[in-house]
Amino acid sequence: MKSIKISALVFIILALAYGFVFFLKIEFPAGLEPYFTKAYYSQFGPLTLCAALLTAGIYLFNRNTKTNFALALFGFTVLLDIIFNLLGVFSSLLPIYASVPFFGCALLALWLAFTDTFKLGRISIIGALISFVLGTVVELFFNI
Repeated sequence: MKSIKISALVFIILALAYGFVFFLKIEFPAGLEPYFTKAYYSQFGPLTLCAALLTAGIYLFNRNTKTNFALALFGFTVLLDIIFNLLGVFSSLLPIYASVPFFGCALLALWLAFTDTFKLGRISIIGALISFVLGTVVELFFNI
């Protein structure tokens, strides 16, 4: 029982801390036109990863039945960000100081989601596929 709360609190604290840092880095332009450029909305990509981790952490803390889907979504999104960056598909907007802890959290999240460690309901094949596709869509939206 304690390990689920500890895991959830680690996810929540990391998401809030990095979310605060990433929010402070957002540059809000003057005028209306710059808000419709790729450069503006791309800077929200790392903040989206924090939102996914925060959601997964809150679900895990509350033992929600949607926890494993949220964990898989976060895990796939972060891993895809790192893989696409390594393959040269795009240059990741996630700084290295966040990539390393997020990579660890992503591996843990995927392990928790697919092993159903905390008995929250095994993720279905369809749920896993949807989380992979949504992770891909999120990555491509903010980076291409």
